[in-house]
Amino acid sequence: MADTEKKVPDNGRAGAPEEEKSRIQGVFSTQNLVKVGTGSTQKKTVQKMYWYVNQLDDENVEIQPLNVNYVPSGPKKIVPRDEILEKFSPEPEFYTYTVFPKMRELNKTIARGDRHRKKGESYSAEFEYNNALKVDIENIRANFGLGLTYLERGEKEKAQDIFERLVKLDAAFEDEHKHLFNEFGINLRKQKMYQQALEYYTKALDMVENDENLHYNVARAYFEFKKYDKTFEHLLETLKLNPEMEHAKKFIMYMKKHNMLPQDADAKIKQALGKKSRQEPAEKSN
Repeated sequence: MADTEKKVPDNGRAGAPEEEKSRIQGVFSTQNLVKVGTGSTQKKTVQKMYWYVNQLDDENVEIQPLNVNYVPSGPKKIVPRDEILEKFSPEPEFYTYTVFPKMRELNKTIARGDRHRKKGESYSAEFEYNNALKVDIENIRANFGLGLTYLERGEKEKAQDIFERLVKLDAAFEDEHKHLFNEFGINLRKQKMYQQALEYYTKALDMVENDENLHYNVARAYFEFKKYDKTFEHLLETLKLNPEMEHAKKFIMYMKKHNMLPQDADAKIKQALGKKSRQEPAEKSN
């Protein structure tokens, strides 16, 4: 299997140390026996499924199914490396001549969309992103790109459709898409789609722990609804995680000046800052 895997293109193994050359990456397949039909017409058939496989470390491998267009799409799972070796079959030729070219072309299409969007060529960007989504409707970069294109044009109804798709995709909230995630959230607020922004950031908080920027953005969204208690609650969480965040401090000062804080606000602020200072004394200012 190791020799077969080395022939897969673009897998970063050329000239690599021997221990890295055995890393698992490429397309593998599984087969299951399924029953089709009912009664006397029922028969058994073999169902073959293809997976894009990428080894994460010595013990774990990430797998993602291929869609009908033969590109990795949908939720990813982490499985033990030994399970891949025991239950999955390598498909090096299928990856080399079918899957890899389709993945490469999909990435090029999205990159063209990104370039058009950065140049302000929004309709050309929309064209490229839509072409990408025809190949993979769940592609995170293409969905973010198309959503941002609509938001930048002020087309809220179309942006709403993309928003509803993105909040259902857990991968949209992963670290690798953090820049696009932040840009999308900012544009939701710019277009005064405050309810969507609140839902968007709240979903992110369910996926990511201890992120002061998320708490700060949730606070801003609640503020637009005049829910000052919830605003203050998330600003406190922001300061617990990062006592030096000036935006949060200024936000609280603004609320205090306009009598938007509870009576015990000062005590809660000191408590939040005090907890962080005791846990991480190295972050104290001089």
